[in-house]
Amino acid sequence: MHGMANFFTRLISRYMPDPLVVAILLTGLTVVLAIAVEGTSPFEATRYWGDGFWSLLAFSMQMTVILLAGYILAKTPLVDSSLDRIASRVKTPFMAIVVATLVGAIGSWLNWGFGLVIGGIVAQKLAVNVKGLHYPLVIAAAYSGFALYGIGLSGSVPLLIATEGHFLQDEMGLIPLSETIFSPVLLITSAIIICTLPLFNAWLHPKNPNDIIEINPDSVIKSTLPSKPVNEEMTIADKLNHSRIVGIGIGLLGMLYIALYAIDGGSLNLNTVNFAFLFLGILLFASPANYLAALNDGIRIVSGIIVQYPFYAGIMGILVGSGLMVSFANIFVDISSANTLPIWSFLSGAVINLLAPSGGGQWAVQGPVMIEAATALGASHAATALAVQVGDQWTNMVQPFWILPVLAISGLKLRDVMGYMVLILGYLGVIYGTAIWIWGYISA
Repeated sequence: MHGMANFFTRLISRYMPDPLVVAILLTGLTVVLAIAVEGTSPFEATRYWGDGFWSLLAFSMQMTVILLAGYILAKTPLVDSSLDRIASRVKTPFMAIVVATLVGAIGSWLNWGFGLVIGGIVAQKLAVNVKGLHYPLVIAAAYSGFALYGIGLSGSVPLLIATEGHFLQDEMGLIPLSETIFSPVLLITSAIIICTLPLFNAWLHPKNPNDIIEINPDSVIKSTLPSKPVNEEMTIADKLNHSRIVGIGIGLLGMLYIALYAIDGGSLNLNTVNFAFLFLGILLFASPANYLAALNDGIRIVSGIIVQYPFYAGIMGILVGSGLMVSFANIFVDISSANTLPIWSFLSGAVINLLAPSGGGQWAVQGPVMIEAATALGASHAATALAVQVGDQWTNMVQPFWILPVLAISGLKLRDVMGYMVLILGYLGVIYGTAIWIWGYISA
């Protein structure tokens, strides 16, 4: 297995460009497919691309905020010291890989944004504390836990189809979470991954010391909290900037709103998570000046990704405008039966996600095709819908879109970790493919 890891690492190190270049190449591929498959003219494809380029601007801002807010929350003295204690108790590379995978997986199951950030930060702390730990692998292991996000508490498709008034309610009704993320099939699948993925990742650790790349301490973002001016030199502005009353007051107000929102029956979504992370971070830092200093430290993790998200929105525009996404989905529908539609939905979701990595946006276009087929064939709506979600989260292992924040935290390049991600993709494919195949047969 280590030989395979070395092979893929060398291969990808030689041929894998930076994520922005990958996004540009995928744009060109999508244009070519739209012209060749759908008969779209180059001018039409260009219009679809340009019109869609800013269509995910609100989502991009939400992503930016959740990554920054999650990073800042992880850097608060309370959370940061807790993570330091966890990392300090790990002594071997084997346990470091296991812990990084578990933190990323459990965090992503609870909330995908938090899992992305906390996994990368814990992996970096482990790399600093554990001698002989292969840094690219521990970062890849932390990110691999993201494979659970779609069947966790913040999965976009299961939350959407359980919400009153969703756009496919007339076709499939409401599907409660008890039939999706809390169904026996997905609970067992999640448990298997949480129990075995850490061991699989640890198995990939290089045995030859010459193959091990340890962390460069200079790559770690150092906290630069401002020093408080001495009392006799403090102006009114300084006192307000460092006032714990100001910070704690607005933090408590934010927490009060979240409590009232929950009491009123509000649903968990990206905006509420962002709100909670933002004000919890302010509350735990207490001082507004310290919070802003931590914010400045965290800017680096989003500075390299803000421009890249619109490229994927442009690709989505081509896929939707040209009809490519529906055509891809129909290819799999045409060869399906009631029993096999979920597994083909899984594979179609996986393929489309490589071009358009957005679970919610992908479901908005692919969902109607799959649910219409499920109704016609008598297949399970829940299994079909979640199969698309699982396919999406599966190929996220090799889709650069989501790993960008983790790379920004770690200071690594995509090619440093992609060899391991290919092997993790294969391992998860066996588990997910088997689970969805079984679900299709027992639910039809």
